[in-house]
Amino acid sequence: MREKRANSRTVALGSAGALVVATLLAGAVTAPTASAGAQDTRGHGTDREAVGTAVAAARAARTGIDWQDCPADWGLEKPIQCGWVSVPLDYTEPYGKQIKIAVDRIGSTGTPDERQGALVYNPGGPGGSGLRFPRRVTTANPIWAKTARAYDFVGFDPRGVGKSAPISCVDPQEFVKAPKMDPVPRSEADKRAQRTLAREYAEGCYERSAAMLPHMTTPNTARDLDVIRAALGERKLNFLGVSYGTYLAAVYGTLFPGHVRRMVADSVVNPSRAKIWYQANLDQDVAFETRWNDWQDWVARNDATFHLGDTRAEVQDHWLALRATAAKNPIGGVVGPAELISFFQGAPYYDSSWVPVATVFAKYAAGDTQALVDAAAPDLSDTAGNRAAENGNAVYTAVECADAKWPTDWRTWDRDNTRLHRDYPFLTWANAWMNLPCATWPVRQNTPVDVRTGKGLPPVLIVQAERDAATPYGGALELHKRFRGSRLITERDAGSHGVTGLVNPCVNDRVDTYLLTGKLDAGNVTCAPHAVPKP
Repeated sequence: MREKRANSRTVALGSAGALVVATLLAGAVTAPTASAGAQDTRGHGTDREAVGTAVAAARAARTGIDWQDCPADWGLEKPIQCGWVSVPLDYTEPYGKQIKIAVDRIGSTGTPDERQGALVYNPGGPGGSGLRFPRRVTTANPIWAKTARAYDFVGFDPRGVGKSAPISCVDPQEFVKAPKMDPVPRSEADKRAQRTLAREYAEGCYERSAAMLPHMTTPNTARDLDVIRAALGERKLNFLGVSYGTYLAAVYGTLFPGHVRRMVADSVVNPSRAKIWYQANLDQDVAFETRWNDWQDWVARNDATFHLGDTRAEVQDHWLALRATAAKNPIGGVVGPAELISFFQGAPYYDSSWVPVATVFAKYAAGDTQALVDAAAPDLSDTAGNRAAENGNAVYTAVECADAKWPTDWRTWDRDNTRLHRDYPFLTWANAWMNLPCATWPVRQNTPVDVRTGKGLPPVLIVQAERDAATPYGGALELHKRFRGSRLITERDAGSHGVTGLVNPCVNDRVDTYLLTGKLDAGNVTCAPHAVPKP
């Protein structure tokens, strides 16, 4: 799931070596084993989509990618190279309208004998760009040094994102304006106003991006991923997916089980049809409250630094007082409760945000309001950043709304979120308003893929923090159950989202071993947590 910017609208989750042409085309054209029309009731698509994917993959295998230096304004330094892969907008019409998917790569750093192919990455979302993945090599990220010797690192902007036929739902400058409505309704009138905003947002998506919306689905992104695989000259895919990228992995592995070589799923979206996507977001609300409490406990243990109280209750009292102040009179005229949630939710998401968020909080409590305004208010001069934020939210909404059927009766939303808010107030209503456009979505909503093990799927490595807020632990257990032969690494008593990017040798060494050799432990593994941040 995408990192949710609370109430940003009303919320805010290498060089591919050439293979023998005949072998390449055989790999590219191999029909997805779980996509036949006979299985259409499982949400896998149709024969036409399977054939369309094979046609597009074969075409991409013949064409390849014309790698060039990246455009200067992409912010990707040499020797990273960029290119494009053409994919059908609609896989039932592979010779119809094409869209271009932006890709980039950096070659493996080891010897030719060490090279194992390309490792393709998706950071999550839906709506996240993967183009910065090769910078893990140019910035000499030590966690990935061993894997980089064997693999070209390949990133891409999924359909609708960034450079890849981007979609939009509202003017970006309007999207970021603040302050926005308090997500927590104080009256039925507040709820009606938020419902109006959600409906208008859905209408705006259709007005600005109607041609793309019906095709903004996870299965179509998985099909794009298979075309990218073929364009890279890879007979099988090596893939690292984080957050929503794990759901993309789950869908790809189901649609194209025989096309997977190695697959790492880090911080797992629950792939059950019963969870995608309405229930998954309700589950987030519970998990966020748990991790919010973890952060408050840590702040309390470091009261000598932050002076916000030496118990969770005292820290919470400071939070509630800040929230009440912002609700009455937005701080600096621009930071209300919605903007506070957008900023403070970084702490339950990522341990790397614990110190920065607590520091700003402490400064505010000591009388420095400007630090909070600087951290939480939008920057209207950052037009590129605002355009990216609006685009990310548009893709998040479009994909989740189209992937699955959502409740259309407001009474369902009102009942579920009112009940949850009583015990889990930090994120519940903000999350509800973010997703409410799906209740009035203007294009067809689909049946989620029935994620399961198909013929040829190799063992998959699953990595999960036990107390993750954005993707609760149950999601990893569910994917492990559905992908036979998979192995689950649990980071015990930890909750930072995106475990493979953290320093924890118990995790890092196993990820390296799997990607480099394909070997997994005989059973599931529990690792001690990574180091707790120090103020």
